[in-house]
Amino acid sequence: MSFSVPMPSAGPSAAPLSTAITVVSSQFLASYPVNLYISEKLVTIKEGAFTVTDVDGKDMFTVEGSFFSLHDTRRLLDSSGTPILTFRQKITTVHRRWQVYRGDSSNSKDLLFSAKKSGLVQFKTELDVFLATNTKEDHHDFKVKGSFREKSCTIYSKDNTILGQMHKDCGVKNSILGKDVFAVTVYPQVDFAFIVAVVVVLHEINQDRKGED
Repeated sequence: MSFSVPMPSAGPSAAPLSTAITVVSSQFLASYPVNLYISEKLVTIKEGAFTVTDVDGKDMFTVEGSFFSLHDTRRLLDSSGTPILTFRQKITTVHRRWQVYRGDSSNSKDLLFSAKKSGLVQFKTELDVFLATNTKEDHHDFKVKGSFREKSCTIYSKDNTILGQMHKDCGVKNSILGKDVFAVTVYPQVDFAFIVAVVVVLHEINQDRKGED
């Protein structure tokens, strides 16, 4: 499967990492900052439906889910409709844990990572992300910090390197693309499908919390 990487766009200046961050696939790496817009659809029969576009309005991904499921389930599709990732919420946990699998699978062998709130009570948004290989989870592999209410969050690696940032888009795209639009800047040599997946989980966890930060 081939994938067209977005062309360079305006964004923060950052040198490529010495070691690329690849969680989903190396095809989602770029040597420059990648800016994406994530938009929740205005009218949909499916829960958790989003579109992800580049700065030129080109469709990059679609996130979809369904009311007709025993578990909260989402899928990240590429522009051709091929499943890239499957998201499932563990309904028995108190930390709003989501697990993310490769493709259209929910088999444990295809688990890529999981994410959960860092604590039960939070005054600021904080999310811990664990790779599937980190079975003990005695330390996080990635961390999200900021304010989801203000759509201002930063994704860090475990050594505190910034990998991506999300911020509210206040332009005309809000009225054109959907009811809730925010921009995500992914830093060079960082898997932008992974960053999109983390932001989707972050959104779902905060929706479960009814807008509380």
